[in-house]
Amino acid sequence: MTDSRPAVTEYRYPRLHLLLAILISTALVVALTLLPSPDATATRTVRLAQPLVTVESPAQEALTVADEVEAVAALEEAADAQSEAAAAVAESNFTWSVAEVKKGDTLSHIFKRAGLGPKDVQDVLAAKGDLSEFKKIHPGQQVRFGLKDERLEALVYVISRTETLQVRRESDGFIAEMKVEDLVPFTSYSEGVITSSLFLAAQKAGLTNSMTMELANIFGYDVDFALDIRKGDSFKVIYQELHLNGEKVRDGDILAAQFTNQGKTFTAIRYDTSDRGADYFTPEGMSMRKAFRRSPVDFARISSHFNLARRHPVLHTIRAHKGTDYAASTGTPIKATGDGKVAFAGWKGGYGRVVILTHGQGIQTLYGHMSGFARNIRAGTRVSQGQVIGYVGASGLATGPHLHYEFYVNGSVRNPVTVKLPQAEPVSTKDKPAFMALSAQMQNQLSTYAAAIKSETLARLETE
Repeated sequence: MTDSRPAVTEYRYPRLHLLLAILISTALVVALTLLPSPDATATRTVRLAQPLVTVESPAQEALTVADEVEAVAALEEAADAQSEAAAAVAESNFTWSVAEVKKGDTLSHIFKRAGLGPKDVQDVLAAKGDLSEFKKIHPGQQVRFGLKDERLEALVYVISRTETLQVRRESDGFIAEMKVEDLVPFTSYSEGVITSSLFLAAQKAGLTNSMTMELANIFGYDVDFALDIRKGDSFKVIYQELHLNGEKVRDGDILAAQFTNQGKTFTAIRYDTSDRGADYFTPEGMSMRKAFRRSPVDFARISSHFNLARRHPVLHTIRAHKGTDYAASTGTPIKATGDGKVAFAGWKGGYGRVVILTHGQGIQTLYGHMSGFARNIRAGTRVSQGQVIGYVGASGLATGPHLHYEFYVNGSVRNPVTVKLPQAEPVSTKDKPAFMALSAQMQNQLSTYAAAIKSETLARLETE
């Protein structure tokens, strides 16, 4: 997490003030743990300096402390029960061996390494239940064999940390059953200030790369992360981590976030709408999504801007540059900036390999100099926003690998970086009251978290 060291060197606080700051920070942390928050049945702190909140839908009543303790205990009890059920196959009178799936393995290979024969394979494949997971074995996964008196009695195929396919012998043959353990959501808060890149700042704040990408996707309609990021930009994010038996398994959802870019702050609130599922909205209920993304290539560098009087780098003549060039390595995925249909996919003179999409409302986008097209991209194909349509290359009149991107409105070319993008649908009238209640709540939590972290940081620095 980025601290506020430059700001504190100008002040010296009396010891009494420091004690008060610590007490206030502690009180804020305690208060936050009792506040409701969305999509989490029960939450608790995962970082000492980053207090967590319990989140419930605005339509639900806030949990009391006793309720929250009871809810957490219930979740843990359910998880323990599932673990016990999963372990039921591992009876003490079985002899267990473990085989790891290797590249090119079939079930026959795996059974043979465990000292079992073709009949054992046939008996297991004849089990009652869904055995489709056996068709998807991957190197590195484990298969555990339980034997009694040298006869196969049970098999456990470990698909992931939360999923196992368990096969056990009954009187009339084998029975197969999938076991899926529930993950417990824990809510956390992180903040950071960008000094060189978003990824480095997010990493320092404790965010994973996938969470950082999600953060960029949420704000990618308003902020071009290839062009707009400046030193001093900052972010705040309330998010979930999904845990199993006290350990994090994977990231959950971002519940609320703020991104400050060049002095302008954007705020996003996650809300599960009644008509189209979960999405991100501004505090007023406008969709964070636009009908178009600002950039077709993630985190690429703009190498040449829109310029109708530019000198062409290959032809060396004044020739309008009708789009924006994104420099990226050959093979970098190119994504459709909006929903649409492929009007053209092929070779087009100096553009080289090009895809042209039509989007309705008189809008077309063009993607040039591709090294190749994505699978099934051909004239007439419908594509969705964010779908990969091709890969960066240097085909046609290009001095190096890059994407040339153009944006047209009713046949007139526009600057892709500055053109006003159509907005997606806002929160419906039906959902508006519940959303506004949640919006106020999450904005308050973002502010309170930030204040608590700042107070704690200042107090810690002054007492060092």
